[in-house]
This record gives sequence, C-alpha cells and structure tokens, in this order.
Amino acid sequence: MGFTVAIDGPAAAGKGTIAKRLAAHYGFAYLDTGLLYRAIGRVASQRGLDLDDGATMGTVALALDPAILDDGSLRGREAGELASRVAVHAPVRAALTEFQRGFARRPGGAVLDGRDIGTVICPEAEAKIFVTASPEVRARRRTDELHAKGRAVDYETILDEVLARDRRDTGRATAPLRAAPDAALLDTSELDIEEAFQAACRIVDASLHRRNGA
Repeated sequence: MGFTVAIDGPAAAGKGTIAKRLAAHYGFAYLDTGLLYRAIGRVASQRGLDLDDGATMGTVALALDPAILDDGSLRGREAGELASRVAVHAPVRAALTEFQRGFARRPGGAVLDGRDIGTVICPEAEAKIFVTASPEVRARRRTDELHAKGRAVDYETILDEVLARDRRDTGRATAPLRAAPDAALLDTSELDIEEAFQAACRIVDASLHRRNGA
C-alpha cells in the first residue's frame, strides 16, 4: 500500500533537504517536483521561446524528457528563477499533474516536495507538511549558500528576489502556494536542519500510526 508525504513551502525554507532526508529515513521514493518546472524553464530558455506564453510552455511540458531531471545545474539560482516564471501557467501545471500523481501513489511510499503538493497534486496524501521560515532567514540562507559556492551576491538583492518570488508563487491564479488546511506547519526559522528533520519525522510518524490504526 502506498503512503504519500506531501511537503510544500516557499523557496529556501528547507523543504528539499527535509524531504530528501525523510525519503531516505523511511525508504520512500523521492521527487523534487520543482525540478520539473526548472527543466521546462531551462529547455524553453535554451530554445529562445517566450516564457510568458502559457500555451507554448504547456507544449514544452508535454514533451519533457524525464532524463533531464538528472542535470545538476537545474538546482542553480538561474533555473529557479526560470521555474517561477513558467510555473504560473495553467497548461504547464496541467501537463505535469498526472506524472506527479502517478509517482505519489507508487507502492512502497513516496515523498514529494513543491508548492502545490498537498493542495492540488496530492490532496489525499497521508502526511502533509508546510515548511516555512521568515523571508529574512531564507534570504540569509540563500546568500550564505551562494557565498560558499564562490558567488559574489548581496543579501539585500537576494532578499528582494525571495520576496518577489513569494509574491509570484502566492499570487498566481493557478495552484498558488498555500498551506493545505490539514497540513502540519513546520517553521524552520530558528531550527537547524537536524532539529527540523526530527520535527518532520514526528509528523510523519503520527500519520503512519493513524494510517495503521495504532
């Protein structure tokens, strides 16, 4: 029987790290759904297509080769900005919905992280977690991460980008970023990754117990 863990939240809140650790801990399959949108944005940009043309982006999504998800550069800052632009289009989200739902219900369990997993993709997920943190904390984390990679970036610039992305993600007409009514809220603003992971485990354990009738 499948067991789905849906993890949502804004950029740089820690949801990806938590999701990967949960998948490894419980032996579940893992899908970073944001990579799907990053891949579409990357392909469209490389082809010189208009990222603001929803119909064209939907066509790119329908033809997406899953093999591109292994490209490590998709996790970079630039790909993230491209993803945010194409993710606003309803044709793109519709094209990717069934792929994500099929992954979520695979036998053995699955963890998916993104921005609309608990609300749109997997509203029946057994465990839902909304991972968040203040914009200032998220901008500091992203700045420190980029500095560690040798990138010369300014905190205020990154904070502006975080706030702009939050506005796009929460304000889009299709599948806006929001916590599902039954999602557990996990604020990582004052938690290190180990504390955040342990908190997430407690949420999943409680859901497993409920599912198993314990």
